[in-house]
Amino acid sequence: MKLRLRQAIALPLLLAFLCVISPVALSVQEKGTLTGVITDPSGGAIAGATISATSSGASASTPAIQTVSGADGRYSVTLPPGKYNVRVTQRSFENAEREISIAGDQNIGWNMRLGLAVLSTSVVVAAGAEPVQTEYVTSPVNFLTAQDVEQRQEIWLAPMLASTPGAALSRLGALGGITTFFLDGGNSNYTKVLLDGTPINEPGGDVEFSNMTTDDIEKVEIVHGASSALFGTDALDGVIQIFTDRGSTRIPILELTADGGNMSTMNGSAKLSGLLGAFDYSNYGSYFDSNGEGANDRFRNTTLGGNYGYKFSATDTLRLSVRSISSDAGQPGQTALEPAFLTQSADQRNFFGNLAWDFALSDHWQQHFAGTEAYIRQLFVESPFANVFDEYNNAGFEEQTSYLYRQSAVSLGYQYLVENGIPDGPHVRRNNQGGYIDTRNQLSRRWTVTAGARAEDNASFGTRVVPRAGVSYAPHFGNQDAFWGATRLHGSYGQGIKEPTFEQSFEDDPCDPGNPNLAPERSTTYDVGVEQVLADNRIRVNVDYFHNLFYDIVSFSGGPPTSACPFGTGAFFNTDKARAYGANTSLEARPLRWLSILAQYSYDDTRVLEAPNAFDPTLAPGNRLFLRPLNSAQLIINAAIRRMNWNLAGYFVGRTTDSDFLGLGYTYNPGYVRWDLATSLPIHHNLTAIGRVENLFDRHYQYAVGYPALGTTFRAGLKYVWGGGE
Repeated sequence: MKLRLRQAIALPLLLAFLCVISPVALSVQEKGTLTGVITDPSGGAIAGATISATSSGASASTPAIQTVSGADGRYSVTLPPGKYNVRVTQRSFENAEREISIAGDQNIGWNMRLGLAVLSTSVVVAAGAEPVQTEYVTSPVNFLTAQDVEQRQEIWLAPMLASTPGAALSRLGALGGITTFFLDGGNSNYTKVLLDGTPINEPGGDVEFSNMTTDDIEKVEIVHGASSALFGTDALDGVIQIFTDRGSTRIPILELTADGGNMSTMNGSAKLSGLLGAFDYSNYGSYFDSNGEGANDRFRNTTLGGNYGYKFSATDTLRLSVRSISSDAGQPGQTALEPAFLTQSADQRNFFGNLAWDFALSDHWQQHFAGTEAYIRQLFVESPFANVFDEYNNAGFEEQTSYLYRQSAVSLGYQYLVENGIPDGPHVRRNNQGGYIDTRNQLSRRWTVTAGARAEDNASFGTRVVPRAGVSYAPHFGNQDAFWGATRLHGSYGQGIKEPTFEQSFEDDPCDPGNPNLAPERSTTYDVGVEQVLADNRIRVNVDYFHNLFYDIVSFSGGPPTSACPFGTGAFFNTDKARAYGANTSLEARPLRWLSILAQYSYDDTRVLEAPNAFDPTLAPGNRLFLRPLNSAQLIINAAIRRMNWNLAGYFVGRTTDSDFLGLGYTYNPGYVRWDLATSLPIHHNLTAIGRVENLFDRHYQYAVGYPALGTTFRAGLKYVWGGGE
């Protein structure tokens, strides 16, 4: 009887116990697994990638199930049965995303080959034929980002470029004055500039930056050192690659900005970007208008453009980038030394386009085709009866094939460029072509070696071969939470060439004829540097030494007047030689979560070595090169507190060799210090107040002798942002 009673009591308890533990046991048994290997385009393992799985039926507050790939790129994540959105992210690579359904005890494999994220500052595009992560780059590189532009509320690209190590800026006047850029002691036409892959230099010349805005710019790379082995003519001391934004959100993002300030300044911009299936788009436009400080000091600028891409597959993309710029500026002249010119002006119309197709032939073979177009039109009115009209058109084609293996690459490329121009005279044309090889070999985790060469066939100077090489070594990788972090050493060597300008080769003035037999201007550059990370990545120190030699520089030799040439005669010759050496240093620190500090200093010792045709005493041998300061520095402090952002930027430019060219005896331009302040203050979820004060302490200075810079200027306005998200 007792036994039956015990059984009667035990049986319900047993059943209840089984009911409790069965779901637990079943849930353990029914979980599935997602596994795989994550690799880069060369097939090398990607460590530290985050794999995040979000249940399709989960609320926004439900945490995702995550794991991280190991040193061999492998990952494994256990998931309860259901549908998931799986997302793979790593800061140097493009994101990958996939919907999966997983059942109990099911093992799903997903191997991912991620492409490098070209808009990331941990990836460099312009340092080689194939994009590469920054830790494997052998040349010094500096970045500017959309965040830098946003924090400084800067409209114009030239001041942003001048805030990087080794850079110098010259502007003939205030807003709209002819603006030129110098890098590491080279001339203004020694740096090749590309916009989304399209070369935008005038043939053999520089880029006039006065009307180049920061609209839609996502990243700028400044690669130091001769790069003609990869980019051909004009890359004597470096390359600047400008990248515009690409739409990345399923819900479109609309950005509207309007501000104004003193001098009757008005500025407005609009941008619409997003994703529509496999199609990404970014459209933008802006208008700027200012009366300036004095007579004939107006400046008006309109910029329109877009960046559009279509992904046929993960490894097959077609992309179109276009940008149109129109500007009109008064040119009052050297108003610090003479009365303003009331009739001089500069009118510019520029268009740049690039159509590129990138696809993979196999797991290791990458193919790139691109067509480029650059149209530059300039009208300089000197008086109602005299003007200078220049018009240039560069149309090019590029094909490149690359074999990627074990985080290494070998690339072969061919470029063809047709240059047309009307340099204040009859139409002229020059056809150029070049073939190159570029290699990157990661010998081990510590060592990376690069080498390449190019044969350039130019209609002006014939065929030249230029090499380049570099090495990067990581003696110490550092540990997380350790004070002494990663150390990287690098060095590079290169030779550069630059074709003559159309005026130097094709000028048809019988008194000052062009010289069709000019050789290319040439350079030999060396650099060595060290990068040190400290305090758990809160401090980063860079020191780069450079030594650049420039020779066969074209000069103009003037002759006496004749009956046919009452103002004298002259011709162009390869006569001059110069050198520049020095160091670029930077220190980035984030002492607090909301505070960042960037301090930079450049020492640039330049010298004219040979100049038999110098037409001004400041250009004679022994002098420092024109408009390039021996010392320059920047200090940029940014504070992001309670959604507010405050940015204080200070610029020091030392004394430079200069001339008034009026016979008044001015031979140098004194140094100056300028401070700018910018802020953004949130008003509403989508609305932000923005403001910028330039030359905060109203310092009087000149970018070039006789051309006064603006005093204190300010702008204030609103920015509205709507949309974004999946």
